[in-house]
Amino acid sequence: MRQISAFIANIKKMLITLGLTCLLTQLYAQVKVTGLKCEYRENPLGIETLNPRLSWQLRSQQQNVMQTAYRVLVADNIELLAKNIGNIWDSKKMISDASIQVKYDGAKLQPTKVYYWKVMVWDNHKNTSSWSLPANWQMSVLGNWKGANWIAYERLADAQRFLPAQGDNNLVKNKVLPILRREFTVKKAIKRATVYVAGLGHFELSLNGNKVGDHFLDAGWVEYEKHALYVTFDITKALKQGTNAFGMMLGNGFYYVPSERYHKLTLAYGYPKMILRTVLEFTDGSTENIISDNSWKAAPGPVTYSSIYGGEDYNALLEQAGWKMPGFNDVSWKHALVVDGPEQLTSQTATALKIFDTFAPKKISQPKKGIWVYDLGQNASGIPKLVVKGKAGDSVIMKPAELLASDGTITTQPIGTPVFFKYTLKGIGSESWQPQFMYYGFRYIQIEGAVPEGEPNPDHLPVVTGVFGLHTRNSAATIGSFSCSNELFNKTYKLIDWAIRSNTSSVFTDCPHREKLGWLEEAHLVGPSIRYNYDIASLCRKVVRDMINAQTPEGLVTSTAPEYARFGGPFRDSPEWGSNSIIMPWYMYEWYGDKDVLEEAYPMMKRYLAYLETKAKKHILSHGLGDWYDIGPKEPGPSQLTPNGVTATATYYYDLTLMTKIALLLGKPIEADAYKELAVKVKQAYNAAFFKDKTKQYASGSQTANAISVYMGLVEPENKTAVVENIVKELKSRKNTLTAGDIGYRYLLRVLDDAGRSDVIYDMNNRSDVPGYGYQLAKGATALTESWQGAENASNNHFMLGHLMEWFYSGLAGIRPAAHSVGFRQIDIRPEVVGDVNAAKAEYVSPYGLIKSEWKHVNGTFELRTLIPANASAAIYLPAMANSQITQNGKTIASNDLKEGRKLIQVGSGEYVFTVKNN
Repeated sequence: MRQISAFIANIKKMLITLGLTCLLTQLYAQVKVTGLKCEYRENPLGIETLNPRLSWQLRSQQQNVMQTAYRVLVADNIELLAKNIGNIWDSKKMISDASIQVKYDGAKLQPTKVYYWKVMVWDNHKNTSSWSLPANWQMSVLGNWKGANWIAYERLADAQRFLPAQGDNNLVKNKVLPILRREFTVKKAIKRATVYVAGLGHFELSLNGNKVGDHFLDAGWVEYEKHALYVTFDITKALKQGTNAFGMMLGNGFYYVPSERYHKLTLAYGYPKMILRTVLEFTDGSTENIISDNSWKAAPGPVTYSSIYGGEDYNALLEQAGWKMPGFNDVSWKHALVVDGPEQLTSQTATALKIFDTFAPKKISQPKKGIWVYDLGQNASGIPKLVVKGKAGDSVIMKPAELLASDGTITTQPIGTPVFFKYTLKGIGSESWQPQFMYYGFRYIQIEGAVPEGEPNPDHLPVVTGVFGLHTRNSAATIGSFSCSNELFNKTYKLIDWAIRSNTSSVFTDCPHREKLGWLEEAHLVGPSIRYNYDIASLCRKVVRDMINAQTPEGLVTSTAPEYARFGGPFRDSPEWGSNSIIMPWYMYEWYGDKDVLEEAYPMMKRYLAYLETKAKKHILSHGLGDWYDIGPKEPGPSQLTPNGVTATATYYYDLTLMTKIALLLGKPIEADAYKELAVKVKQAYNAAFFKDKTKQYASGSQTANAISVYMGLVEPENKTAVVENIVKELKSRKNTLTAGDIGYRYLLRVLDDAGRSDVIYDMNNRSDVPGYGYQLAKGATALTESWQGAENASNNHFMLGHLMEWFYSGLAGIRPAAHSVGFRQIDIRPEVVGDVNAAKAEYVSPYGLIKSEWKHVNGTFELRTLIPANASAAIYLPAMANSQITQNGKTIASNDLKEGRKLIQVGSGEYVFTVKNN
């Protein structure tokens, strides 16, 4: 009997083990759908297009997983979707490997509606996924404002409007930064409530006393003569039964730039104004709209000065307690004026600005009587925050700055003065204030008119109990990381990253203080560095539209977009800058698979190339700024070492080669042929003008002249090796010191990396004794500066020279798109083992999923750990020799078929460990 019982027990154990094994095998084989996005965003609000593009990612423990089919369901209520009913769109099973840029193709989408969707997929291992978790998107108003009006406290007469073409002597004074309010009653149970709102220049909306959303400086700045952006918020949870109240504060931004205090430019598109539509959806199926009209009340607010350049003042004595709440007595307020506004209103679909890090003081000093300087330790974009106690009517001045003068006080002389924030106390307990409508780039805050807590205070001044720096930036998600064994490179990575963070706002700015303008060359030259770190796809779409709106009737794409200042000569018209209108959309296609942006931008591209053709003389362009801020015998500025004709014409040729590809992609073969034919002529003219056959050099033989010629494809194949060798020789002759500037340095790095000369890149940048990244760090920089020299008479927070970031990912860590790859579908993992770097690690979330590359080189053994996302593949390039012992996930593989010192291994998705041991 015992034997039978033991036998039965063993059978049970075997069955349980077998069941668990089957279950684990099934789980291992499963393919899962995650990361659902609509128009690059998770569960976005305010979608404008009627054919939004959907994307998702696959996850699987198996290797070599490729999607073979998908099915998308879209419903207009979550209950139907839960029943697997797509009443708005059921794609059915689509035989396709597409998992990005999949266009919605269902019923016509309706304004303000919410749509719910999910996906299931099939893979090449005959696995079928379960349905993904549901996602959603909500439509914009699609132009239907239900009678909402632009409203304001006061109207600026048309004759007083002051636009960019009119110079820098705006005499208009705006003394009122208004607050507006409106109460409304909710009588029925709310299902969903959405507010669509724009405020010019910037707004802060509250509902029942609480700020709506967590954005900063909404909405993004644009060309206000042509359009404005509105922002969408879900306010369902903030509403209550009965009386509710909206409160609105308005600031100037770039809509109105006053001439008092420092200003790079002045503008007066109009006085601050707003427009709003709120859609209330009730559980009984009915709806109601709350709109902006003259029933709103308006009054002067406590913000008494607002300048995007000069600062902000706030008088707490002017606060009206409870004005944002229901029940406030606004009988003394006047009715809002109905005014005109920009004709075109479009939804803000780019990521918004938000407040991120908080910096506490590292040091407090008193360089002079009555002056206190707070060192926050990091130069970053942001706003100061003040916590203070004192008497009613006392004022505290906060002056932000990047640098200190020799006497220990702050200095803003290199970037414009005066800039300050003024807070007037109401005298009730501890008071906290931070600016709402201006930001700046600073490390130091100088306090005047107050004393830090604990310090002698014989004059009974306000007592400061806290000063902080609040870092503001665009909220694009962080999708990349890098580190290595070389500490100088890690510090350089952070140096560049802080400049990127500080200058990624509503546009890609040059600096967060002096100009705050969208200079376009940075967007394509440093763009790849930014894309490895941040998900800027939606922001790039905005920049493309900014360029479309900035294009002149002649076809010129101006060097800044939006164009708030009409700079003269090369500062307005420089091909290396304007060509972002062609290069950025192409890079968006390469990085994200975005073909729609090519369609949208194509008319702009055509007109710009036609404009350049009119400027060319015998196919050579010679105007513009050239290799801005290169290192020459003079102070940094326009190109010194490279003739303007080289960079301008090389960029022109690159534009033409890209347009040839774009025209073919868009089904325009005749136009593609025309661009190709013109490109041939430009190349011939370029080489005739600049190539020196005897020396195999271009023009002056500068780093930029030779490198840009190679990168743009202007060098004939038989001369390419010699030209690259000359680049290396020139560097060696200078003891590996760089001279290339804003335009040339990226191309210098790319050419050296592509040629397998990352050793030279290492030698250039692993030092602190000559102008460069290490030199700036040695001088105490905490963000990348405008000049290689880290000059104090220039901006000390500028990302235009941040190109090395791209090499950290593509070179040292080795993550790069394969040639002709779209959206990182095909990946090259090709780490560069150079100098004293014996380990490097990088991660990047591509459109298809997470890519990892982590390597170390110890005691003659190279180990690489890599992750390739599902629905993608990779070529692994391992540094090896003919007698190397190579393993892949523990299994030995042959070390033959080496090319240029590397073993090439093709892999599908999955995790891999490779080792190379040299005998």
